[in-house]
Amino acid sequence: MSLAKFTACRGRPRGFDAEKGVAVAERLFRERGYDAVGVAELVQAIGIKPPSFYAAYGSKKELLERVLKRYGSHDGGEIGRIIRRGGPLAETADRLFQHAAECYANDPKARGCLILEGTRNSHDDGACAITRRAHSAFREGLVEWIAASAPEHAEALAQYVQVVLAGMSAEARSGAGTEQLRTTARIAARGFRAELQHHGISDT
Repeated sequence: MSLAKFTACRGRPRGFDAEKGVAVAERLFRERGYDAVGVAELVQAIGIKPPSFYAAYGSKKELLERVLKRYGSHDGGEIGRIIRRGGPLAETADRLFQHAAECYANDPKARGCLILEGTRNSHDDGACAITRRAHSAFREGLVEWIAASAPEHAEALAQYVQVVLAGMSAEARSGAGTEQLRTTARIAARGFRAELQHHGISDT
């Protein structure tokens, strides 16, 4: 057996599921943040040895990329799905904000948005760059959604949506409950609708 093959399999349990390991890492990153979770803890929680960890995921930062991808297709992806379902802008924004209120405070140990909160206050520039890319991709989705009905105001309205979500996520991490966030969501939705009306944007 070659050294590479030996390294890849040494310490790896029979039937090891790399995607389950990604789910475990997602949970830890959501609960405590990227910097606070070391490789030794990840290895123990996933149930593999260090050589198998590096063979399966490459590095902790590469694992973060996989975690964000998984998050985007599960818990964190619902906002994108709400946008893609379409409908009047104001109604869609209302659904989006209300979903965030429910999602961000649903789990007391994993509050807020992983993309926004996972590397908050992180000292790892590489990890922060990964979440910034995810954040930028989400922003592009918002702009595309709004531009279909209000192209001249898409950038400003997308910024508004992102700032509201970031604030709700931060408040959730600070302990705000679902009802508090629902109130914020309702106010934010009214503000979004008022901005459409101010610019004479038809929302049908």
